[in-house]
Amino acid sequence: MTGIIGKKLGMTQFFTEDGKLVPVTVVEAGPCHVIQVKTPETDGYEAVKVGFLEMRKAKNVAKPMAGIFKKAGTPAFKILKEFPMNGLKVGDTIKAGSFSKGDVVSVAGISKGKGFQGVMKRHNFKGGPGSHGSMFNRAPGSIGGSSYPSRVWRGMRMAGHMGCDRVTVSNLTIIDVRPEQNLILIKGAVPGPKDTIIEIRKEK
Repeated sequence: MTGIIGKKLGMTQFFTEDGKLVPVTVVEAGPCHVIQVKTPETDGYEAVKVGFLEMRKAKNVAKPMAGIFKKAGTPAFKILKEFPMNGLKVGDTIKAGSFSKGDVVSVAGISKGKGFQGVMKRHNFKGGPGSHGSMFNRAPGSIGGSSYPSRVWRGMRMAGHMGCDRVTVSNLTIIDVRPEQNLILIKGAVPGPKDTIIEIRKEK
């Protein structure tokens, strides 16, 4: 499995070789530096910890993390993620060139925050009549009987906070890779607003 950390730069359009116009998300992918390798013998599982976006001020690094960066011989990074990869060692660099045009990937990130929303926007409820004096326009309706269950069931779909959830979108196709600019162009949309930190994993 190949994984990399990236930053969503925004969306644009891209003309394919056959002349089709497709929407793409532009992602600044890497370079990511391997700062720790985890093995089944020492940690119980196999993975690598990689860092992305170098920190400008070393004083902002906690002492335990500063020790890890010092041991790895790398600068301090803002973003740290683990990927279940092998064959890498501390100090290696994962770049956008690890991916190629046509690869199918999954992208994970934090979705856009929508604040407090009602049931029609949050859960796609139909709502009630909008005319003839109806007072039941965007209300949720019954949330439980008075005799039974005499309470609101856990998990009832109601109004509340929407967004800011971790979302993974699978089966996205890489349209183009520009290693010299550390850019990956992914067909379609990926979770989160501009400048969101995302994880890109090459699917098997």
